[in-house]
Amino acid sequence: MSLAVVVIEAAETSGALITAEFAAEQGREVFAVPGSILAPQSKGTNRLIQKGALPLLSPDDLMQALDLTRVGEHKSARKILPTDEIEAKVLSVLSSEPLHVDEIRNQAGLPIEKISATLALMELKGMVRQVGGMNYVSVREDQAEYKVNK
Repeated sequence: MSLAVVVIEAAETSGALITAEFAAEQGREVFAVPGSILAPQSKGTNRLIQKGALPLLSPDDLMQALDLTRVGEHKSARKILPTDEIEAKVLSVLSSEPLHVDEIRNQAGLPIEKISATLALMELKGMVRQVGGMNYVSVREDQAEYKVNK
């Protein structure tokens, strides 16, 4: 079972509130991200905070409350290597920050048709992910590793 439950958004009748209630009954920490008092999707999270859930304002709040320590960086287990020069160029310009397909084309110096086709194949392989608006990120970034100090 998890150490805690984090509710990011929840309307007043959200199933996430039931999950939070079960977690609290099991002695788990419940965190809620506060939202606008005018937003319907924040009524549930704001109510959780009112009832005693810990407000989560940053990832550091969670790490501190759960006594987590960052112990290092490791490469993702998925090590799909580029199969050709175009994939290699595309991967070289991508990171965890979203980059628009036009900017990928500019930085890689390749025609848009090749970039678009390559990105589609790379997405199917799990090498990149489209995050909306024709923006892409690499899924081969370093991942943080944490340990529980308790």
